[in-house]
Amino acid sequence: METGDPPPKGGTGERRGQNGLVPVEMNRDRFEELVGEALDEVPEQLLRLMDNVVVLVEDEPADDQPDLLGLYEGYALTNRGWDYGGVLPDRITIYRNPTLRICDTEDEVVDEVATTVVHEIAHHFGIDDDRLHALGWG
Repeated sequence: METGDPPPKGGTGERRGQNGLVPVEMNRDRFEELVGEALDEVPEQLLRLMDNVVVLVEDEPADDQPDLLGLYEGYALTNRGWDYGGVLPDRITIYRNPTLRICDTEDEVVDEVATTVVHEIAHHFGIDDDRLHALGWG
């Protein structure tokens, strides 16, 4: 099981806009739209290789990881052996509020969602955080 790291922007997830709220206000429907659009940008040949995985949107991660933007939970394709079967789907969860807390504009949200989606899909393919950072997808 791998987790996505907080973004490299140096944000702590605690930054707030002038009104004390998140800098970008975006309802859940719009955020889910952005996640769908990010998935639409993933090359079709990669999407076809994804197996037994679901992508979800949640408002907040667990209390012990408030800055988490995304999370992959499951068995990476590279870790599945002959005995893999009869398991629930892997889960990729994209977290709305931490993403909104680190972005100042809707365009930044679009970019961050796309990066987070790619990052978590990469974990499904067995790519670890160190390699993702080296590739610029940390």
